[in-house]
Amino acid sequence: MPDRVCCCCAALRPRYKRLVDNIFPEDPKDGLVKADMEKLTFYAVSAPEKLDRIGAYLAERLSRDVVRHRYGYVLIAMEALDQLLMACHSQSIKPFVESFLQMVAKLLESGEPKLQVLGTNSFVKFANIEEDTPSYHRRYDFFVSRFSAMCHSCHSDPETRTEIRIAGIRGIQGVVRKTVNDELRATIWEPQHMDKIVPSLLFNMQKIEDIDSRIGPPSSPTGGEKEENPAVLAENCFRELLGRATYGNMNNAVRPVFAHLDHHKLWDPNEFAVSCFKIIMYSIQAQYSHHVIQETLGHLDARKRDSPRVRAGIIQVLLEAVAIAAKGSIGPTVLEVFNTLLKHLRLSVDFELGERRSSTGSASFSTSSKESDERIVQNAIIQTIGFFGSNLPDYQRSEIMMFVMGKVPVLGTSSHSLDTSHLGDLGTRRIQIMLLRSLLMVTSGYNAKTIAAALPAPFLDPLLSPSLMEDSELRQLVLEILHNLIDRHDNRAKLRGIRIIPDVSDLKIKRDKISRQDVSFMKKHGQQLYRHIYLGCKEDDNVQKNFELLFTSLALITIELANEEVVIDLIRLAIALQDTIIINEDNLPMFNRCGVMALVAAYLNFLSQMIAVPAFCQHVSKVIETRTVEASYFLPENIFKDKCILPKSLEKHEKNLFFLTNKIAESLGGSGYSVERLSVPYVPQVTDEDRLSRRKSIVDTVSIQVDILPGNNTEDKINNTEEITFEALKKAIDNTGLEEQEKEKRRLVIEKFQKAPFEEIAAQCETKANFLHDRLAQILELTIRPPPSPSGTMTITAGHAHYQSVPVYEMKFPDLCVY
Repeated sequence: MPDRVCCCCAALRPRYKRLVDNIFPEDPKDGLVKADMEKLTFYAVSAPEKLDRIGAYLAERLSRDVVRHRYGYVLIAMEALDQLLMACHSQSIKPFVESFLQMVAKLLESGEPKLQVLGTNSFVKFANIEEDTPSYHRRYDFFVSRFSAMCHSCHSDPETRTEIRIAGIRGIQGVVRKTVNDELRATIWEPQHMDKIVPSLLFNMQKIEDIDSRIGPPSSPTGGEKEENPAVLAENCFRELLGRATYGNMNNAVRPVFAHLDHHKLWDPNEFAVSCFKIIMYSIQAQYSHHVIQETLGHLDARKRDSPRVRAGIIQVLLEAVAIAAKGSIGPTVLEVFNTLLKHLRLSVDFELGERRSSTGSASFSTSSKESDERIVQNAIIQTIGFFGSNLPDYQRSEIMMFVMGKVPVLGTSSHSLDTSHLGDLGTRRIQIMLLRSLLMVTSGYNAKTIAAALPAPFLDPLLSPSLMEDSELRQLVLEILHNLIDRHDNRAKLRGIRIIPDVSDLKIKRDKISRQDVSFMKKHGQQLYRHIYLGCKEDDNVQKNFELLFTSLALITIELANEEVVIDLIRLAIALQDTIIINEDNLPMFNRCGVMALVAAYLNFLSQMIAVPAFCQHVSKVIETRTVEASYFLPENIFKDKCILPKSLEKHEKNLFFLTNKIAESLGGSGYSVERLSVPYVPQVTDEDRLSRRKSIVDTVSIQVDILPGNNTEDKINNTEEITFEALKKAIDNTGLEEQEKEKRRLVIEKFQKAPFEEIAAQCETKANFLHDRLAQILELTIRPPPSPSGTMTITAGHAHYQSVPVYEMKFPDLCVY
């Protein structure tokens, strides 16, 4: 029964109270009295200054009914409030709103689920009303806290629990819609509110996902199911919240996600974490994507001491984030992403080696498990680097290639590489393999217009460094990276596997005419590529995959970069490999020697058909046919079989089993090729790194070749040889001391030209010029003077070259240099 007063007192009551009392029926089951409600609404619209009193009186009655558990009248009061709220839009509605919010708060504080749902529904209706002017003094702290608590309801009845949670999510959605549109009223984005809103939404998304994962893959919900499914409703609210986030408050919205995932240990397994960040990346504005990436990198740094699976879960989330961000704006975080990932790659290798060192000879299962977990982290990092790099535009990808290559620890380029001094040789090798695998993924699909753009000198030099040739797997990765960059017409798949190709035209190889820029590149850097292939063939730990990659490298160079001069160089390289295997100065195993022979046969067969010189093709085919009958182990189809019978030696083989330089020169010369250079044996370039490398240097080989040249007099060599002492050997071995001396000489020369008086420098130059003039005059006089007798000879030493018993008319002075 509604509260009633006597007739005399009722006549003295204010009109607004009488109108409010009349909307309540005798029996609450009859519902709101519509006729009296229309009168109250007309009165409120006609006299808006009375709205605040109407609201206060309705709030008073509702509070009394709530305490007395008269829920029927509570429903009527809220319905009246809703109608008044929808009907009145004047400036005076603001005091009425305060009363309305007090009544909603009263309902939310009650322990009755139906009242909580009722208050939430009223608040949602209020949130959808657009006010003419914002109210900056109004705060929603209580509603954020209460709705968040409702999202975590633990009611015993499942249906009631779901109903309360849905009400809480809808309430949060209402708070978000009511507050985020006003830039001056940005309290909702404060950390204390986001720390309640975001975990509440994630909690409901997570709980339903757990149920679905036990039952099976969730089916797409229908329209009715979306309203009754807390997970779907929470996800929609989460997307809406993130979509309204701006530059200044993006971080506040993302950080609670990390806290929730940490608290509930959702990084391992990380399916929910990945789905959350996919929602985040697709919901926020594209220009703010780098904020999420920066926060993820920061969280990875903060959790760097956690278990490997946790770090792997965070890195996989980062992979999903950068995969989406790479398609849009990634801001200034490109190098930061790679730098942080490479730092964690080094840490992971350090942790793995630390576990291995700490374990005893009989390693426990837990130790091996931790090592395998670290491998998971490393693979996740490599996958992230590669995927991110492969999705970048070409101009950025080239910078990333340079950046990653600069981090690879190679000999002579340690200034910017990762610090591996404390990891030892094993750790350095692991880092090299990891970084090269990352680089392989970054270069996948990269297609530069010119080879110089794909392989600039600062990138090519460390990539072909001798220190990257000390391991079979490293050499394989380097060759695969070269394939990615050289192959601009996707011919690699057609060349996969080393074999004798009967008809190259069946491969339908795509190629363009070599450009002027590519010709210039080969003139400048071709010898580096030849040298890398030459030395790679001579490694004693080569396996079948190494030979296959070397064959593909030679074939791709032929397709993409070969003009007439390059073809001659490649033939010289192949013949040099064949001669090296016959002599076997490196004492290679028989399998490797036969493998190189097979490689040379497969490549010359390919090259002869590519340049289409009939005589050359005939010679190559004849050698291959002979090998098929007499030495099948010289062919790739046989040597790489499991049970191939190897010969005991190669010294007794006939010439018809080998490719002959004179035959090749004769066949190419008849087709217009310049074959003079074919008679010059190929010798790989000697670099400074060869002198510093721990590997066997090819300088020794070149020195041996020079020493055994005919015309060198052994007696004079003995006379001119220095006394071999311990100090002499020490000086010869101490490369560092020689380098320091050269640096000191250069420093003194530079200092002299910077500080010495101009007159002194000019006088010294004039003295040197006069000396050279006199020396040239002596040479000319010797040249034109007749010999003392027809058989007259002289012995002259110029520089380091010895000319002994040479007729005067035939003397030359190649080592006379002007400094």
